[in-house]
Amino acid sequence: MPARADYTFASDNTTGICPEAWAGLAAANTGSVPSYGDDEWTARAKTNFHRIFETDCEVFFVFNGTAANALALAALCRSYHSVICHDYSHVDTDECGAPEFFTGGSKLFPLAGPNGKLPPAAVEPVLHRDRGVHFQKPGALSLTQATEWGTVYSPAEVRALAALAHAHGLAVHMDGARFANAAATLQARGVSPADATWRAGVDVLCFGGTKCGLQSTVAVVFFNRELARDFDRRVKQAGQLDSKMRFAAAQWDALLRDGAWLRHAGHANAMARQLAAAVRAQPSLRLLAEPEANGVFVELPPAVYAALTARGWHFYRFIGEHGYRLMCAWDTTEQQVAAFTADLQAVVRG
Repeated sequence: MPARADYTFASDNTTGICPEAWAGLAAANTGSVPSYGDDEWTARAKTNFHRIFETDCEVFFVFNGTAANALALAALCRSYHSVICHDYSHVDTDECGAPEFFTGGSKLFPLAGPNGKLPPAAVEPVLHRDRGVHFQKPGALSLTQATEWGTVYSPAEVRALAALAHAHGLAVHMDGARFANAAATLQARGVSPADATWRAGVDVLCFGGTKCGLQSTVAVVFFNRELARDFDRRVKQAGQLDSKMRFAAAQWDALLRDGAWLRHAGHANAMARQLAAAVRAQPSLRLLAEPEANGVFVELPPAVYAALTARGWHFYRFIGEHGYRLMCAWDTTEQQVAAFTADLQAVVRG
């Protein structure tokens, strides 16, 4: 009989709703209130975003990260613009053309960079490429935080890239599907969410809720409020306006109110460090990047991957031919890490 499928480390999307969000949903599930965001939960959630980021930002809620990224980039770019991004970025590899569709044709311009990050030296030559009207004009720089390699941009790195982008008239978009995990890492280094975003030059952040333990909600946070002009109409036109907005907002309110978002993200990051330690303990295995968030990227021989799959573990090939991704989440336990570690040791030695 095949082993029972275990998706613990397949993705941080495979988890359920966190207790705070569940309680928030239950609290909002009473009585009748105004629709489309004119309710107390939405007002409180937006106030929490202002408090966390220490600024009067514009906040919009949509259903998922694809819509958040695509609509945000559409607000920054015209159809004849290009979006500079990393070649492993989600906007380039996993959005099924949504950024191109919602921008009306903006070209994604993916660039390589070590450990999932874009260095200024890779970006700058693109900004000086001049073919006049024959080539798309750069309109936005998109950064992923935490990156698709599980690494984290420092404020200094973001600041250098944002300064370069702004000097050439580009807006700066941050894909924050795992922003909470990055923020937890940066908090341990004394860096605030404000320092990691708008103070470093970010114009708009797509703050992911799904990987924090929320259900069907992402916050699009405009620090440059001028860029948010008519964004509410973009949201409506794209079919992303929630008539019962209170249920999205109540989850955010519950998560942000007392710091649960950082506690859950910090826990996921800690589980990833434990998992990475288990990989390091096997001399025949190699980490592809030092984990700074909740992902562990490891090179596995085909026989090891096959044996782990046979034992029920499911996770994805992500980098190259033999590079695999193991994701930890808000509810990953030490017992689950220990069980995977035991199986890993057994199949490597076997």
